[in-house]
Amino acid sequence: MKVAAVQMVSTPRVDENFAQARSLIAEAAAAGAELVALPEYFCLMGLHDSDKLDIAEPMADAIVQGTNSTPMQHVLSESAREHGIWLVGGTLPIRTPGSDKVFNRVLVYAPDGTCHTHYDKIHLFCFDDGQRRYDEAATLRAGTEPVAFSLTDRSGETWRIGLSVCYDLRFPELFRQLGAGQPLDLIVLPAAFTDTTGRAHWELLLRARAVENLCHVLAPAQGGLHESGRRTFGHSLAIGPWGEVLACREAEGPGVVLAELSKARQTQVRTQLPALTHRVL
Repeated sequence: MKVAAVQMVSTPRVDENFAQARSLIAEAAAAGAELVALPEYFCLMGLHDSDKLDIAEPMADAIVQGTNSTPMQHVLSESAREHGIWLVGGTLPIRTPGSDKVFNRVLVYAPDGTCHTHYDKIHLFCFDDGQRRYDEAATLRAGTEPVAFSLTDRSGETWRIGLSVCYDLRFPELFRQLGAGQPLDLIVLPAAFTDTTGRAHWELLLRARAVENLCHVLAPAQGGLHESGRRTFGHSLAIGPWGEVLACREAEGPGVVLAELSKARQTQVRTQLPALTHRVL
């Protein structure tokens, strides 16, 4: 299955970000990608953390018919349907009743435009090195349920896919739980890793998750200097089940990372090293 990780440098302007996302989705689909994934916060990298609260939407129905109350979800649904792809829509701020905070939600759209499933980011990032400080819990409500889903690609192969977001990467127990009932074939992790933490840990942790679970990883990322002054690390990646980097965007700035994922290669790796069958805990 050919997949694509979209890298962006999102701005404080939603319309501008969606225009760029739609262009990059079209580029990926034209190159043959069956599954396209956008980065975390692709819709908005605001000047202030609270900016995401101003654009938050309620959760829409499976197919977004109108655009008044859920315009961002409408565009994602329309893009998936237009190109006939599976679209992992980065993350959107989704309102929740009875709270002044929002979920940081991954929405997955099927090729017919239906919202197939969604996942709310469980682990909320917090970092303070004396110069930069981030605290997602100030505006976000943490999710509670791990989410995996299955899709059948154009060749008829079925893929078990686990969803995660950015800071989730640091918690291997989440991915063990996702693969407990059925081993994962692919982990998709939209991210907006800071430049500081990304340089130290981004590729290291992504490859570790691939090796631990003997599965593929697709990680679309924000990558560059944002108008708020925040710099994100980028290096959107696709990784194979042996931990090998299949494709990477080395440069900052928007672009598309394409990779061919192989179930046959994954089966070979799991046969040669049957570590998943040796787990006792």
